[in-house]
Amino acid sequence: MNIKEELEKFKKVFDPELEKYFDKAIKETQKKDKLITGALKHIKKITMSGGKRLRPALMYYGYLGAGGRQKNEIIKTAISVELIHTFLLIHDDIIDRDAKRHGVMTTHLKYKKIHEKFFWLDNSTHFGNSMAIIIGDMIMALGNKALFISNFKPEIIIKALYKLQKVVANTVIGQAKDVLISFKGKATEQEILNMCRLKTAKYTIESPLHLGAILSEADENILKSFSKLSIPIGIAFQIQDDILGIFGSEKKIGKPVGSDIAEGKQTILISQAKKKADIKQKMTLRNTLGKENLTQKDIKNFRKVIIETGALDYAKKLAQGYIIKAKKEIIKTPVKKETKDFLMGVADYMIERKV
Repeated sequence: MNIKEELEKFKKVFDPELEKYFDKAIKETQKKDKLITGALKHIKKITMSGGKRLRPALMYYGYLGAGGRQKNEIIKTAISVELIHTFLLIHDDIIDRDAKRHGVMTTHLKYKKIHEKFFWLDNSTHFGNSMAIIIGDMIMALGNKALFISNFKPEIIIKALYKLQKVVANTVIGQAKDVLISFKGKATEQEILNMCRLKTAKYTIESPLHLGAILSEADENILKSFSKLSIPIGIAFQIQDDILGIFGSEKKIGKPVGSDIAEGKQTILISQAKKKADIKQKMTLRNTLGKENLTQKDIKNFRKVIIETGALDYAKKLAQGYIIKAKKEIIKTPVKKETKDFLMGVADYMIERKV
């Protein structure tokens, strides 16, 4: 299966439903508050400007693979995971101090600039961050609502909502670990992999599959098999994401090049480079990682160290190993062929995303 084509096909069906959901929320909010209405419109713009809709697609295929038949209903319900993803990204952009998301100004920066233009009291950065936190919370509520109002059995909805809250809790733990090791400025490979498991693998791959399976009333064997394939795919996804964060282009990753470097993000690439670097290379890593206002020369020299120490090759091979493991689990998964084909496509896509 050509996963890019499949995701594009899914997106054409899913995005109109997502846009309608946004429009309804905006219309309801207009009656109450202009400020939040404007914020919702901005979030809609960011969300509709990019994103491959991988998570709702996984929820859709998890549902079909486990025997679900209400295709239209699961597409509408999958809005829940996309909005929970959006909520987490809004907060993540504050933490990472990113200026763009999908090529659009991030929420905290937009409201920082509004403060600078119209107000003079207090701190513009604080205002921007406060507004982003608030609207992020609202998007989380809208994500939960999409699942709550779906036409599945009430007891199944409750089970899925319980799962969704566990997903957020696990992701928070993973995010906290990510922030901690970034501020520490060091982390072991095992610490990084554990963070990837919680922050990315369980959140990006396992949880959408589980939610789809739960809504189809699947048994525990299917949920367990989804977990076995999800963790290695998710870790490979994060490793490749970290590679793109250093070697990608702004057009492809949707945020400024070098933002992961400026953030001081601790990844497998950084861990391995530190192990293998000589004195001069270690100095480059130390002076560049976490540096604000990076120049193109800084980024070029940093990339050079990652390549010369063998960290890039090491990370690629590690990701490929996880994908091989995932594919073995996909073959054994007791779900329908179309879901297996989709998951095989996702596995390949995880390490084929180009820089």
